[in-house]
Amino acid sequence: MTTHLFRVATLSALLCITACANQSVTQSVVASSPAIATVDGQAVIQNGAVLLAKKQALQDAIRVASQQSSVAIHSQSTVKNNNLMLDSTTMRAAAAVSNTRILKEWQADGIYYVKAMVELSPTGMCQQIYRKRMIATAFPRVVQEQISDYETNDLDNGIPREINNLLMESSQFIGINATNIALYPRPDLAPELQENNNNYQVSKVMQIANKSGAQFVLSGVIRDLEIASDEYMNGSGIKALVNSWGRHISGKRNIGIDVYVHDGMTGALLLQRRYVDKSEGSVMIPASYTVGSDGFRSTETGEKITEIINKASNDIQQSLSCYPFSTRIVEIKGNKIFIDAGAQEKLNVGDQLIVYSAGSGGGLHLDGGSSYITNDKQPISVFTVQNVTPRYSIGSIEGSVSQSGIKVGDWVRSQ
Repeated sequence: MTTHLFRVATLSALLCITACANQSVTQSVVASSPAIATVDGQAVIQNGAVLLAKKQALQDAIRVASQQSSVAIHSQSTVKNNNLMLDSTTMRAAAAVSNTRILKEWQADGIYYVKAMVELSPTGMCQQIYRKRMIATAFPRVVQEQISDYETNDLDNGIPREINNLLMESSQFIGINATNIALYPRPDLAPELQENNNNYQVSKVMQIANKSGAQFVLSGVIRDLEIASDEYMNGSGIKALVNSWGRHISGKRNIGIDVYVHDGMTGALLLQRRYVDKSEGSVMIPASYTVGSDGFRSTETGEKITEIINKASNDIQQSLSCYPFSTRIVEIKGNKIFIDAGAQEKLNVGDQLIVYSAGSGGGLHLDGGSSYITNDKQPISVFTVQNVTPRYSIGSIEGSVSQSGIKVGDWVRSQ
């Protein structure tokens, strides 16, 4: 019997190896103990960008180490025609890396090779080096009538504001409040943006991120705040009116809130969570109470919403802990490049970030209209920080700025 099961398992593994070719592979395994691996990595040297190839080779080594370990990881790689296609733009930090050290490095036939020692965190969480900028937008209600005129009107703005405040208190994020902006004209269809039904138009998420300098865009909707009493109420007159108001004094209220986080660089939806709860008793939230206040938390509904805010903040921190830091190039003077991040983001002199450019064409316009397809963002060089101010940093890249095609608005990103 044991031999039969072994044969079945072996056959299943072989079938998986065959089927998994030419597709994207995502791994997630359970954390156990610290893992230290000595692994090899490699990358093609393109356009003489040796430093960029070195960083990509190290990233390849980290991916290999994460696949060999038992540490909780989330890594993605693409295999095409049995060849590994490493995409450092979309790769979300192959694992929770606590330490790396290159033991040996060399070049041969246009390939950069490294042998590295990689130590992975036993918790599966990445060490936060830089603070990432998050802009919070409004959480519109799916059903407006579920909040009466006698209750607080701060929920749409207050819930995202308080989530962002908690993220800032974690020292992992820099918050921007834009809760006057609602991304979803049809909250019931969120997170679909409903942008003129044109898949080729620049995402509103990317527009907001570009204008504010934020790396992430926080949004959401309030799906449910319905109040229901223990009794079915119908009819008219004084009795029906009293019963109707009685729902607010002693009743039950459903609570449903969706939370989304988008990547400002690509417009991709990185996190989607739905939080559901129920409050009982005096379920109204007085009009004078604002989200986050003591009065708000003292109400049955406010207490439950506060718990959801705390859960959402924790989920966002965990989901984005391994996500690379990104910011934009804001000015170029000769060979000096200015980026929109500085001491407040915890950048230091000597730090190196990968530069991504969409090319000089600015995109392909369709039918002479406003819609267009942008070129893929490709890693083209490495930016080295040489001077840091509280708000921005100045540095240089490997190679010539004019020949690289780097321009204002391009991104720089940590490995």
